[in-house]
Amino acid sequence: MIEPSKHQPDPRTQRDALDVGDFVYAATGARVRRLTMPDGTHWFPAVDVCKQLGHTNSRKALADHVPDAHREILETVTGGYGLSVPAGREWRRDLTLIDLQGLIRLVSACTKPECAPFKQWVAEVIETIQREGSYTLEEAEVQPSEPGAPIAYAMPEQVAEAIVRLEERNLQADEQLAVAQHKSLALHQEMLETQQRMVETQQTMVEMQRETLAAQQAIAQAMERIANRLDVLAVERPAPDATAFSAHPTTESVLADWRERLSVTADVWTVAVVIAPVLVEEGELRQPLEAIAARTGLSVHRVNECLRLLRKHACIHPRGATEEGAPVYVLSRG
Repeated sequence: MIEPSKHQPDPRTQRDALDVGDFVYAATGARVRRLTMPDGTHWFPAVDVCKQLGHTNSRKALADHVPDAHREILETVTGGYGLSVPAGREWRRDLTLIDLQGLIRLVSACTKPECAPFKQWVAEVIETIQREGSYTLEEAEVQPSEPGAPIAYAMPEQVAEAIVRLEERNLQADEQLAVAQHKSLALHQEMLETQQRMVETQQTMVEMQRETLAAQQAIAQAMERIANRLDVLAVERPAPDATAFSAHPTTESVLADWRERLSVTADVWTVAVVIAPVLVEEGELRQPLEAIAARTGLSVHRVNECLRLLRKHACIHPRGATEEGAPVYVLSRG
């Protein structure tokens, strides 16, 4: 068996000096999709890398910074190993992929501040190779704690610091999200309390309406009882002496006589109470309809209807008119 050259890595013990996932995370600031082929090569969707590095036009970025040898179509890459196209996560057959060197070229062309530590590390690697002829991670090697355990390598300080800063940003974003969620929850609770107060207010209004309706019904019943009582009193009151009425009429006797002659409604009674004292004291009524309407609060038309009803039942009768044309009324005798 041919032993590997001291200048070539031994396939039996070769391991990645850096975990490629952390490597890409340090370069782009995000966990982008990755395909690892059976020979250990890694391929990345160009659109993912360009998006994370701030390249708005992925086709132009590839054309400007990544040679054809370091980019390929997904179906071509997988087909070379007899593999099928991965399912899900928008893995299309015509998806453009770039290898690790293509990713480094895109990072070198990136202007985002997050890429600065990675660029600085790449520059130090080039400077070390120029000065010493090679670059290894031997100084960063950490021996395994147990026999058979894999060898681990420490990440370059600049790249590690970049990852730490990105993780801190993620923690800050999580805290801001938690604060926003807390505010949203408080607002939702306040809305629920407001809705509850509105429901209680509506219930109070319904109760007030019920109480108002009950009060109105009680008032109507009381008025009905008063009206019934007045009717009873009218029936029980003795008939006035016709002789006394004709000799010495009074306001009370006139109103009592009128109540006997007709069924007195509220409007007629209102007019009667106003005109009876005038007829008794002055012997005649010469007031215009407008004046009576003003004193009773009724319309002129309604006052005229009430007077017509009193005439019809022989309570009053007309006697000419005034100079202004207002009708003159006097009491009916007998």
